Amino acid sequence: MIPENFELINFLILSGACFIAAFIDAVAGGGGLISLPAFMASGIPTEIALGTNKLANSFSTIESALKFAKSGKVNWTLIKIMGPFSLLGTIFGVNAVMVIDKKYLTPLVFCFLILVLAYTLMNKNIGNTDEFTGLNKNNTAKGIVAALLLGFYDGFLGPGIGSFLIFTLIKIFKMDFIKSSANAKVLNLFSNIMSVSLFVYYGKVSYFYSLTIGLIMIIGARLGTKMALAKGTGFIKPVFLTATTAVTIKMGFSFFI
Repeated sequence: MIPENFELINFLILSGACFIAAFIDAVAGGGGLISLPAFMASGIPTEIALGTNKLANSFSTIESALKFAKSGKVNWTLIKIMGPFSLLGTIFGVNAVMVIDKKYLTPLVFCFLILVLAYTLMNKNIGNTDEFTGLNKNNTAKGIVAALLLGFYDGFLGPGIGSFLIFTLIKIFKMDFIKSSANAKVLNLFSNIMSVSLFVYYGKVSYFYSLTIGLIMIIGARLGTKMALAKGTGFIKPVFLTATTAVTIKMGFSFFI
C-alpha cells in the first residue's frame, strides 16, 4: 500500500541514494551512512526510518553474502564459530540501547575508527595478501571476543560496522581484503537478522519503502559484489578507506557539533 505522503521525486532521490549505498556496502561496508539519512530525509518518521532502512538493507546484505558465498571466499568453519556469538552480542546490544545513553559509546567508537584509519594508512601493505593459515586456539578465541563486541555494537549503534568487521578479520586472521570483505558480509547477516526481527516485532517498518527500495538495493549490492570479486583487493581497499573516512567524519560532526 502506497503511503499517503508519497512523492515521486523523493522516492527517486531515495532510490538513487540507496543504490549507491548498497554498492558501497557490498564492497567495504559503510552504506548505512548514506541510506539511513536518505530514508530520514524522505519524510519518513525517524523511528520508522531506522527499521525501514534496516529491513531494506537486509536485502542487499543477503544478496552480497550469497554472491560472496558462491565465490568460495567464505570460510564456513569460521562463520559457524563467530556467527552465533555475533548474534548473541546483537541481542545484548539491542537490550542495552534501551537503558544506556548512546552518547557514552559514540566518543569511544569515534576514537576506534580513527585508530583503524591511521593503522591502515600507516601499514600500506595490510590486507594486500592472504596470509590466513587456518584456525587455532589463539585466533579462534580472539575471533569469538570480537564477534561478541561487534555484534553488541551493531545492535547498539551500528555506523562503521562493515569497516570494523573487515579490519578485525584482517588483523586476527591475516586475510586479504577480498576474503575479509566476503566473511564480514556473511557475519553481518547474523546481527541484521536479529535487528530486523525486533524492528518488525515493534512495528517500526514501512513495508512499502522496505520492499521497493530493497529490490533496488539488491541491484546495487549485486553490482558492488561483482566488481569486488572481479577487481579484488586493489579495488576494495580504496573503497574501504573512503567509507571508513566518511563514517569517521560523520561521527565526528555528530560528536563535536
